[in-house]
Amino acid sequence: MNNQYLGSNFDNFLEEEGLLVEVEATAIKKIIAYQIEQEMNKLGWTKTEMAKKMNTSRSSLEHLLDPQNASINLQTITKATSTLGKKLRIELI
Repeated sequence: MNNQYLGSNFDNFLEEEGLLVEVEATAIKKIIAYQIEQEMNKLGWTKTEMAKKMNTSRSSLEHLLDPQNASINLQTITKATSTLGKKLRIELI
């Protein structure tokens, strides 16, 4: 029995299966959602308070904080981080 993936890494496997971009986007979104929620917790803000401070609906905030939903825009993330008194940093590596 010869395993074609023996010696490769997980990223190579995901890329060969056409899943790498989707998995990376979901992972990034989970990290962003987690960090935003952590900052909200530090400030003692509820989701309702955060949404109000962002001048958006609670459902929009729920969409932002949903770690499974990778389809959010940069403007929404930037608005949330700014509301929390933070800056968003994106870099290519």
